[in-house]
Amino acid sequence: MFKLLPLVLMVFVPAMAAAQTVTDDIRVRIVTARTQPLDLEMQLSGEIEAVDTLELAFRQGGRVTEVLVAEGDRVVAGQPLARLNAVQQDQALNAALAGLAAERARTDQARQARERADALLSRGVGTRAAADQAEQALSQTQGLLERAETTVEQARRAVDDAVLRAPENAVVTAKSVAPGQVVAAAQPVLTLAALSGLEAVFQAPDDPLLHDILGHDVRMETLDVDRPDMVGTVTEIAPLVDPQTGTVTVRARLLTPNAGTVLLGASVRGHLSMAMERGIVVPWTALMRSGDDPAVWVVDDDGRVTLTKVVINHFAKGTIFVSEGLTDGQRVVGDGAQLLYPGRRVQAVEGDVP
Repeated sequence: MFKLLPLVLMVFVPAMAAAQTVTDDIRVRIVTARTQPLDLEMQLSGEIEAVDTLELAFRQGGRVTEVLVAEGDRVVAGQPLARLNAVQQDQALNAALAGLAAERARTDQARQARERADALLSRGVGTRAAADQAEQALSQTQGLLERAETTVEQARRAVDDAVLRAPENAVVTAKSVAPGQVVAAAQPVLTLAALSGLEAVFQAPDDPLLHDILGHDVRMETLDVDRPDMVGTVTEIAPLVDPQTGTVTVRARLLTPNAGTVLLGASVRGHLSMAMERGIVVPWTALMRSGDDPAVWVVDDDGRVTLTKVVINHFAKGTIFVSEGLTDGQRVVGDGAQLLYPGRRVQAVEGDVP
């Protein structure tokens, strides 16, 4: 019995050493970093608005007597939309017209008096002083006549300003006035959408790549109106983030002809796809941290890992695009990096990406 103990120890010691060697390698999922094009896929939600929106107001205050349109009505240039009580303006115009008639009569009398004075002076029976006095009187009456004409023009403009007219062909989108209501000068009462075109207004999340979509096409589908898909071109990206919503306003001009005013206010979903620059792609689960910088575990030919700092260009769905720190073909730990440290050996599990 005492002679067999060394033999038993000689048999089991190598087995334990072999087991220890196997457990030194941590099994992780290893992926290969590949260079791929950065395809930007973005979905935006918004609504259809007119490219040009007009807010109309009376030039003078007063009580509204008539509102001649309703929301959704199409109007043409010069069409009356609403009226104010114009009794005072009409009275002022009548008084101005009466004053103009009186000044015209006085001007005619002064002109005839000057002609008589000139005729007497030419026959030698009149005086130069009388002729000059008649000329001066005519000049004064002509000045009063011009002032009366200006007063009539102002009175007529005041009467015309009591009627709110459409400046161009448009659609009424909002009305904030009713008969009997007293409004102030320059107080908006009607909102019109010009028929010059439609655009989709989106509220997009702030993204560094957002400025690159300017000029690209957006496919749009309506959510509450049964219409075929439309196409628009991004024409404007707000330079600042809205402090209330934390989003950026994006405008896309509709390219669909004869879209129709029925789309005004319709909710739409926009789909934007565009190819950006190429970059090294790894799964987001490979992302670690080295101090304050992002990093990934790189596996060398001996199966040992090194924590390598990287520069992230863009986050995509399930992946990250790396602009610096990795080269095409390098092996990276995709999952299972919790117990790793520099120099630690790893072993690939089944199903790893080659």
